[in-house]
Amino acid sequence: MKRVIVIVYVVLSLAAFAGGDRESTEKPEAVTVVLDWTINTNHTGLYIARDLGFFEEEGLDVSIEFPPETGAAGLVLSGKAEFAVSYQEEVTYARAAGNALRAVAAIIQHNTSGFASRSSEGIRRPRDFEGKSYGGWGSPIEEAMVRALVEGDGGDFSKVRIVPIGSMDFFAATAGDIDFVWIFRGWDGIAAELKGIDINYIPLGTEPVLDYYTPVLIARDGLLQEDPELVRAFVAGAARGYTYAIEHPEEAADILLKAAPELDRELVVASQRYLAGEYQADAPRWGEMKLEVWERYADWLKDNDLLEGEFDPGAAFTNEFLPR
Repeated sequence: MKRVIVIVYVVLSLAAFAGGDRESTEKPEAVTVVLDWTINTNHTGLYIARDLGFFEEEGLDVSIEFPPETGAAGLVLSGKAEFAVSYQEEVTYARAAGNALRAVAAIIQHNTSGFASRSSEGIRRPRDFEGKSYGGWGSPIEEAMVRALVEGDGGDFSKVRIVPIGSMDFFAATAGDIDFVWIFRGWDGIAAELKGIDINYIPLGTEPVLDYYTPVLIARDGLLQEDPELVRAFVAGAARGYTYAIEHPEEAADILLKAAPELDRELVVASQRYLAGEYQADAPRWGEMKLEVWERYADWLKDNDLLEGEFDPGAAFTNEFLPR
């Protein structure tokens, strides 16, 4: 699963991130974006855009909400929220089921998640999963990913034990009978370093088929068609927020901590420094997505009998609303 002189930054950024045609003299339009989880550094750009006035300058009054137990996607589909933080897997399944969700920006350019274990377990490569216990959500996709990595490394997947642990975190799980779990490098991986816990980490992003977009910003197709300027304004504000986080990670961390003072400052700052190099990474601009990534991941899901229904990768995302 966050001060240089802000005024100077805003002035310099206006030329590069001009929004839509919404008049600044109009009353800001109320917009809701729903998070995918509790506040963390994946969300920092949204809080920056809200608190530094980037959304307001785009003519928007943005409310950032926590997700219900049923998830954020349902709120977007029902029109109760305009935008949400999601991930490529969810959008793929939604569209295959006939639900018109679409990704409008990639928050992080590459998959920064992977399988982690305490170094004492001796898990240095996927085939070392043999004889070990994996703790996860119990999702078929998790099992397929573990299988792909193990068998791709010449191992025997049948020797891996899959144990559902729900939302138990890495530290609690691996202190007990669980040997490895799925984590985000930019959060639990950083936390392990700060705690002085040596871990071995096997990133999913090194496998091209598993280097999918997570997280992404989503909206429903209806909104994109009915009010494209609102979408363009929101994405422009978010782009400015994440660009600020890339250029000023420590200041970005302070802004996130104002929204979530219960978070550990050392962790948030270290996480922001790490993600500053990951939000855009090698993409020509923040948020941009590639068709081949959507095609490749959908093909992998189908090959593993994990995706039913018709799925058009080109209709699942758009770069149309990103600032030029």
